[in-house]
Amino acid sequence: MENKRGGARKGAGRKSKDEELKIIERLDNIIESDDVIKSLKVLIKDGNFNAIKLYLEYRYGKPKETIENINRNFEAGELTKEEVEIIKNSLNNAY
Repeated sequence: MENKRGGARKGAGRKSKDEELKIIERLDNIIESDDVIKSLKVLIKDGNFNAIKLYLEYRYGKPKETIENINRNFEAGELTKEEVEIIKNSLNNAY
């Protein structure tokens, strides 16, 4: 069966701090940060949602994400043997 979990891939993962600093340095050599801020201001004034969101997230931080738990906990006594077998097979097939 094919492995569905992926695995190590060349070039995958986060860049090293050294690589990250080199990229930042290269960008700083070709892009003026004041120009970027001015462009962001124009986009915000034009009502660009992504620009507004970017500004707010950097200025005030991202809001906490909430996750609703919709799982129902079953007592083992509530499930029939057939239901347990179906769940067991589903889990085995998923992994």
